[in-house]
Amino acid sequence: MVLHFDHDEYAARQKRTLDQMASDGLDGLLMFRQESMYYLTGYDTQGFVYFQCLVLTADGRFVLLTRAPDLRQAHHTSTLDDVRIWVDRAGADPAAELKDLLRDLGLQGKTLGIELESYGLTGRSWERLRTTLDGFCRLEDASDLVNRLRIVKSPAELAYVKKSAELGDLAHAAARDIAGPGVFEGDVLAAMQGAVFKGGGDYPAAHWIVGSGENALLCRYYTGRRTLSENDQLMLEFAATYRHYHTAQMCTILIGDADPEHTAMHEACQEALAACEATLRPGATMGDVFDAHARVMDDHGYRAHRMNACGYSMGSTFPPNWMDWPMFYHGNDVEIVPTMTFFLHMILMDSDSGRAMALGESVVVTDDGCEPLNKAPLDLCRR
Repeated sequence: MVLHFDHDEYAARQKRTLDQMASDGLDGLLMFRQESMYYLTGYDTQGFVYFQCLVLTADGRFVLLTRAPDLRQAHHTSTLDDVRIWVDRAGADPAAELKDLLRDLGLQGKTLGIELESYGLTGRSWERLRTTLDGFCRLEDASDLVNRLRIVKSPAELAYVKKSAELGDLAHAAARDIAGPGVFEGDVLAAMQGAVFKGGGDYPAAHWIVGSGENALLCRYYTGRRTLSENDQLMLEFAATYRHYHTAQMCTILIGDADPEHTAMHEACQEALAACEATLRPGATMGDVFDAHARVMDDHGYRAHRMNACGYSMGSTFPPNWMDWPMFYHGNDVEIVPTMTFFLHMILMDSDSGRAMALGESVVVTDDGCEPLNKAPLDLCRR
């Protein structure tokens, strides 16, 4: 069996979940988020792309309904004992099989929470499930029940987060070492990802983002690679991963001569990052941190070029996204507490001039503030 935490750690997480279920008046919880399954039991799989559901009853019983390829996966990577299989065949109806399972567990007529905000529950699957369970039980959206527990990290989790950050710094250093005129973007990515793998890290939950020239203004992955020119800008957004725990970083590397506007944009990003980190402390809200970012960017004259969010929580996430809940944006009233971990990104995209600048690192909230998890330099990098 491959478990990344001891049984006491899982037991504590399960108890907090059951306590929250009781507080919310839930007789059971239907989990479709792979993050929830991993957090509560250690279950580690890509199989959530097919219909699967982890049921947790109010008395603490777990039952997983999944496909045959994940039977051994569940037994090998998790604390789960009761794994039920729905069979691939023409006309297969896993929603109906889940209903039978819920009946066996005595949950007919009960109030069940369900994770609707989940990549593991497609619109078609939800429609079938909703129709199948209509009149059988009461369903309430509990998408954030486990999420709200996951955002506060235990000491054991923080050890993995810090290891992730160390790997991210190695990737950052590899990019700075290799980037330069005539260098292929693919070679930069290979050096960075290779540093993570050599350090014992994992694949990230999303593609790393690399863009140079006019593509540096894109902050999403796209396919295709180019070679860096004599004067260029290389934007990198990446998340190192260890035991599925992510820490992200962001930087823009200038190739050749840096013009004054690039320098000014970097200074604004540095100042905004410092303002966010000064605001990020217990008792503040996510919205407070965003407002600190916006105030600095706007004061520097970059209102039209900044983003409407400046980061998000980091945790143990699965494809297709390393972004965890919640996010920094105006008015977000989620309160910050110690041992939360976040990625702060300061992004400027000036489509008029074609210039881009980004700066970001991951941090952990302490009792009286926050501390950077990354040690990579935040100065303007020129190659």
